[in-house]
Amino acid sequence: MITKQYLDELTYAVIGCCINVHKELGPGLLENIYHQCLIEELKYERISYISEIIVPVSYRNIRIETNLRADLFIDNCLVLELKSTNEIKTIFEAQLLTYMKLLKAPKGILVNFNCLNIFKEGQKTFVNDIFNELPKN
Repeated sequence: MITKQYLDELTYAVIGCCINVHKELGPGLLENIYHQCLIEELKYERISYISEIIVPVSYRNIRIETNLRADLFIDNCLVLELKSTNEIKTIFEAQLLTYMKLLKAPKGILVNFNCLNIFKEGQKTFVNDIFNELPKN
């Protein structure tokens, strides 16, 4: 069973992986490079993930083709959206929140590798109503 505590620990571990990749590569590279290196870091840490998961959309029990893809879906409960940009725009946050809702994920992290410090300025965590309903431990 997924709990708030489990998700918090998973979030800490995943952000740690992002920090490790950023320490090694630094800022200024293309998003795909960070994505591929983060996959290797997740494998090393034995964290379960799906890369480039197709986000399903249905309307009136009809599957709608949207070609939405989340960068990483961690342990079927945490959406990770990666960026390498000069600024985080509200559309990126809306994108992550959309993926969280459609994947029924209680938590999501927006990570921008184009910064000096991932922990202080390169990540933003989001929760939704699903998270609020989870047990604490």
